[in-house]
Amino acid sequence: MTLRVLLVDDDAGFRRAARELFHDRGFEVVGEAGDVAAGLAAVARLDPDAVLLDVSLPDGDGVELARELCDGSGRPRVLLTSSDPEAVTMELLQTCSARGFIPKAEIATVDLVGYLGD
Repeated sequence: MTLRVLLVDDDAGFRRAARELFHDRGFEVVGEAGDVAAGLAAVARLDPDAVLLDVSLPDGDGVELARELCDGSGRPRVLLTSSDPEAVTMELLQTCSARGFIPKAEIATVDLVGYLGD
């Protein structure tokens, strides 16, 4: 089964690169959003299996959005990212129930299925 992923990041260039990366790794990118409000609407509309979520968004905090999305149902699976490699501590990660945190500079080198798979 192909995992359906939503990309939520305010940088259109990063979303474009992430779309290619996820596609090349066998994921289906079902949508993109540039802020918290659009991300929430896209999750409700598209029901993705997973969300790649930027920590810093123009209209809110990605970690807070992760808390809202990770309601205990296990779906969608959230993977946080940021251009700041120290943006998320392990303690903060545990409080929002995201699957993990990957700095943007490292996203092309990690096993995404390890974070987003079952």
